[in-house]
Amino acid sequence: MTIDTLALTAKGRIRPEWIDYNGHMNVAYYVLAFDQGTDRFLADMGLDADYLRAGGSTFALEMHVTYDRELHLDAPYEVRTQLVDADTKRLHLFHRMFHAEEGWLAATNEVITMHIDMATRRSAPFPAVIQDSVDRMLTAHAKIPRPDGLGRVIGIRRRSTEA
Repeated sequence: MTIDTLALTAKGRIRPEWIDYNGHMNVAYYVLAFDQGTDRFLADMGLDADYLRAGGSTFALEMHVTYDRELHLDAPYEVRTQLVDADTKRLHLFHRMFHAEEGWLAATNEVITMHIDMATRRSAPFPAVIQDSVDRMLTAHAKIPRPDGLGRVIGIRRRSTEA
């Protein structure tokens, strides 16, 4: 399995209302597109609308977005998602957004989600059928190289100055 074979979890074109005063896609809409990718990925693992109606869900715990190259009005994009880690309650996803026609990387999104029992609004282990799906996906995605930028820490890089 390679990055090219990862599931396509979101796609579309950059809409006029997504363009900001700098003439490119606004940061909020990158997060929206990545969230649509998360929703699709979760649905493919069994955490779909029926599951939500039955009382289970996930909440985002932490997120990191990089903006690597500008997307402009009407540009086609696609999001591909990799499961980089998981346990009995959490999923660690890494999304990559590409220009859908030219293939270059536009942005990345790293997110950790927590499985929630909506009756208590507390974390809860995945049901066995979902855990099986998580384990299978994690095994399959372990064959893909870890993404560049995974676990990236935000900060201003300083050059050392030696006298």
